[in-house]
Amino acid sequence: MREFAFELRLCAHLESRYPVVARQLGTSVHAVGGRIVDVVCVEPGPAFDERVALTSDAVPASVVEADVGVGRWRRVTEAFDGPPARAHALAERGVESGFLERGRRRGQAVVRQVARYPAWVDALLGIENKPDLGTPGDLAAQMRHDVSLGVLDYAVLATESYVTRAHLNRLPPEVGVWRLDFDDPDPVEVVREPTRLDADGWGLEPLEAHPGRRDVRPISPAAKATQRLRVAERAYGKGWRTYDLPACENAEPDGAPETGGLPHCAYRERLVDAAAECGPDCPGFAPSAPPSVDLAAERARLTPWDPEAGGTRRQSGLDRWT
Repeated sequence: MREFAFELRLCAHLESRYPVVARQLGTSVHAVGGRIVDVVCVEPGPAFDERVALTSDAVPASVVEADVGVGRWRRVTEAFDGPPARAHALAERGVESGFLERGRRRGQAVVRQVARYPAWVDALLGIENKPDLGTPGDLAAQMRHDVSLGVLDYAVLATESYVTRAHLNRLPPEVGVWRLDFDDPDPVEVVREPTRLDADGWGLEPLEAHPGRRDVRPISPAAKATQRLRVAERAYGKGWRTYDLPACENAEPDGAPETGGLPHCAYRERLVDAAAECGPDCPGFAPSAPPSVDLAAERARLTPWDPEAGGTRRQSGLDRWT
């Protein structure tokens, strides 16, 4: 199975176990164009219902951590660090997300929280997809990055391949391994359980590689906490249905109740990545309007996520996340 289809099938399955599942999220703190984790699942904390009611959007970490409370108005330029232009931009993002409300007091722009930010995350699970271990790419380095940095609580490799002892020995022992068979009603075989990482302590972020060595940078617990908040909020706001349905007569959304509109192609008889595979170069391409599927409504149907929480109506294709 192609990696794109594998990833969507896995997300659809995980959605029955985790209330928040997202694809393609960055976890690096400082590395430019750094680590992108294929799938992130959020294990909910005690206040998850409060997060659901707060807003359907992602709340920027810089807004959550700003000196803004619920009970009193704060001047925008005092609540956010940096020059006034940055402060006002962050305030605008907070208002757009539904977490802040804005007003004017004595001629000054002011903001306050609409509700206290809840402790809604218990753990972050990151999954690297490698359907075929015969072509692992940079798998070992990717998993070492996750373990060394420790922004995630758990790191897992997901594959369709038979997993040998040699495969396991190439991975850090903390990394869990799942073998997937999507023809099985219970598709996940746990080859090795993941060990919980030290997400609260210091981490080491791998940076640029050089012949015979790699630069690393220590990451403080506070910086890791901010990045964990950023990842969790991106996951909540983004979800995993970020794909397009093909604008083709052969496009037919997978109608299974538990999958929620996967992009299936009748011509190829499999799931397709419309952005990479569909168009005039495909022999089966027949231009047409894409299938009418509200992917946001599918997420709301299958998870606790509420597209109208906080008074913000979300529509497929209009997701904002930071």
